[in-house]
Amino acid sequence: MRPSVTRTFITKAAPERVHDYLADFTNAEEWDPGTKSCTLSNGDGGVGSTYRNVSVFLGRETEIEYTVAELERPTRIHLVGRNEQFEGHDVLGVRAHAEGAEVTYHAEFAFRGAARLAAPLVAAYLPRLAEKTIRQLRASLDHLVED
Repeated sequence: MRPSVTRTFITKAAPERVHDYLADFTNAEEWDPGTKSCTLSNGDGGVGSTYRNVSVFLGRETEIEYTVAELERPTRIHLVGRNEQFEGHDVLGVRAHAEGAEVTYHAEFAFRGAARLAAPLVAAYLPRLAEKTIRQLRASLDHLVED
């Protein structure tokens, strides 16, 4: 079982501004409710760069190394997160929209070892987490218009 979730929303921010903000994954501290800290650990933020992300998920703190797998300005960002028990793919799509930009967020999770037992729980929790993430992400992106 590979739990996944996809959400699409509109922001007032321009597509290029959205892409640049999301491509700097350290900004996950602002828009991802589970991220406690996120630091660039290797590279310049481009493809192949890695980030150290400390998150809280279902009450447990975990460290995940994210690698930038794809970066196509201004339309696509693909990050792959890994640790001993987890692999996740976060794909963010950005398109021009009359009001600013349309953003599609897709997250997919795979678990290894004993963590595989958590997959059904994660699948049940994902819709609630996705709604919270999208609210916070939209607010962060809309704030870019004010800056």
